[in-house]
Amino acid sequence: MTEKLSEETRGPLLEPLFAAGWQMVDGRDAIEKTFVFKDFTDAFGWMTRVAIWAEKWDHHPEWNNVYKTVDVVLSTHDVGGLSALDAKLARKMDSLSE
Repeated sequence: MTEKLSEETRGPLLEPLFAAGWQMVDGRDAIEKTFVFKDFTDAFGWMTRVAIWAEKWDHHPEWNNVYKTVDVVLSTHDVGGLSALDAKLARKMDSLSE
């Protein structure tokens, strides 16, 4: 069962993400980041690669794509906020964008 991040685990899991450009969403226990790619094909290809992992982990992002830009919000709806799954998917998104 996935659990909401405790105060003790937030720092170690979220600080590296903040250093990589993720930020808290105002008014929500969620993180967000904007990814910009070379063109639409690169953006859509990245989204496809992320979708495979999201489906495998049964954890799906809130995202939208306009041309070469993908805006992502991560939060675990089942727990009403951030969980370790959000940090895991954020790290995977970052690694797939390199």
